[in-house]
Amino acid sequence: MRNLPVNLKRHLAALGAFVLLCSTGFAGTVAPEVFDRLKNANEIDAPRVAKEIELEWSKSGSAAMDLLLRRGREALSDGQYPLAIEHLTALTDHAPDFAEGFHARAEAYFRANLYGPALDDLETTLALNPLHYEAMFGLGVILQEFGDLRRAAQLYRKVLAIYPSHENSREALSRLKRDGIGREL
Repeated sequence: MRNLPVNLKRHLAALGAFVLLCSTGFAGTVAPEVFDRLKNANEIDAPRVAKEIELEWSKSGSAAMDLLLRRGREALSDGQYPLAIEHLTALTDHAPDFAEGFHARAEAYFRANLYGPALDDLETTLALNPLHYEAMFGLGVILQEFGDLRRAAQLYRKVLAIYPSHENSREALSRLKRDGIGREL
């Protein structure tokens, strides 16, 4: 975690520790049985089950909030990060208990190279939904980028404990091991 401001280093360390301590908890409106299906799904069925979970996570319960999420995601996919952040900030302001709004905004902040706000939103996402494996993966990516490889590997393993077929986590963990870092992790 070299070349980071001290307050950001502390924030990363605290957030990583928080996530690693949370192993179960509220997962939005997704029934625990669906997570069991995800954990036991084969390579072909796992993405379908994950999509089912992520679709539930994307339901705010409000058509207006769902529209803000959709507009934010569209702006994000178009590379219009400031616009995405604007839509998603309106969403999080009006739906502060909607974890997916914070997760989407964290991705927009990350892509805009605004790591502090991205970390804050990942923390909020995981506080609202401790089983949000995509937020865990995103945090792992940030930790890895800033040199906290041990904790990044722990997060990738935690994602794989929830979603064993999560390809990005498998690849990230494999790269860490291939690069010789895995022996230390």
